[in-house]
Amino acid sequence: MKIAIGNDHVALEMKLKIKEYLQEKGIAVTDVGTDSPERCDYPIYGEKVANLVAHKEADCGILICGTGVGISLSANKVNGIRACICSEPYSARLSKQHNNTNILAFGARVVGIELAKMIVDEWLNAEYEGGRHQNRIDMISEIEKRNS
Repeated sequence: MKIAIGNDHVALEMKLKIKEYLQEKGIAVTDVGTDSPERCDYPIYGEKVANLVAHKEADCGILICGTGVGISLSANKVNGIRACICSEPYSARLSKQHNNTNILAFGARVVGIELAKMIVDEWLNAEYEGGRHQNRIDMISEIEKRNS
């Protein structure tokens, strides 16, 4: 598995910890986030991760900014991306099971590192259930096509 990870300056420390956590699990990580504590713009990194996922250069992505909101909004502008911001593990698991999310986002100012690890684990260990959920995913894709 290969995960793309991106962050802004606010989330630098958390990104480094999550990246290390993933690598310790044997997961390949492509880091396209900032490595600088200098102020930067999160949309740049949301788009970079989203493009890697959309073009199948990464299996999925993780985005981190102050709240997770802005960076996930940026990622969701890329066709084929279903980024979900999660501040607890239950939503992370269901976002994958029901919505087949391909990018997980959270906020470095919202969750601590241990909770972030739990959120990541629930999301990575969940599997898309398909079935009754596929019709809704197809509907989302149709909305995306109509508005491209």
